[in-house]
Amino acid sequence: MAINAYGENVATYGTVADTTAAVENKTALGKDDFMKLLLVQLQYQDPTEPMDTEKILTQTSQLAALEASDNTKTALENLTKSLGNAQQFSTIAAIGKTADLGSDAIAHDKGSTSTFEVYFPNDIQQGVVDISDSNGNVIGSIDVGTNPSGVYSFDWDGMTTAGEAAESGIYHVSARYSDSNGNNQTTRLGAYPIESVRFDQGSTYVKVGSSYVPLDSVVEVY
Repeated sequence: MAINAYGENVATYGTVADTTAAVENKTALGKDDFMKLLLVQLQYQDPTEPMDTEKILTQTSQLAALEASDNTKTALENLTKSLGNAQQFSTIAAIGKTADLGSDAIAHDKGSTSTFEVYFPNDIQQGVVDISDSNGNVIGSIDVGTNPSGVYSFDWDGMTTAGEAAESGIYHVSARYSDSNGNNQTTRLGAYPIESVRFDQGSTYVKVGSSYVPLDSVVEVY
């Protein structure tokens, strides 16, 4: 069912144009307003006591200064917008590089399963993901197996190596593995390759792992 600007059925009431108009801001005076005031002042001045020439020159110079200031403001606003756009699109060059989010921690609730992602920059011959407490003690581990390089998602059921449910709190995630050449490698949660860049309402987001995060969340790109 089609509706008009007033939310009425077009078939019954017909199409009605939306007459809502933007209200002009009258709270600020511009250079045109000052020019009108000067002309009105000259128009209604006393012929027997005309305005002093020096005063007219002063007001004219003030008008010129106001116009110059207005033009400078407009130029700076355009420059700021241009620089913002240039900064946004320069982020595209970061695609393919690694973004560090500055944290390897997860928040775990006792009795629940915590899901997280870890990036392995090299092929995995054999590896293990370690979950450590705030004191650096490894309390749980997940086998990685043999896999090519990439971002992998893991589910930790919260069970420790002692067979107990881990308490609610903050835990740290890292991984140790051997690559296809038998070299020992390490990685951790929080460092991922940048796969793409998205611009949304003036903000920049980068895709790391399976999620888009604000560019402000990235502490280092390498």
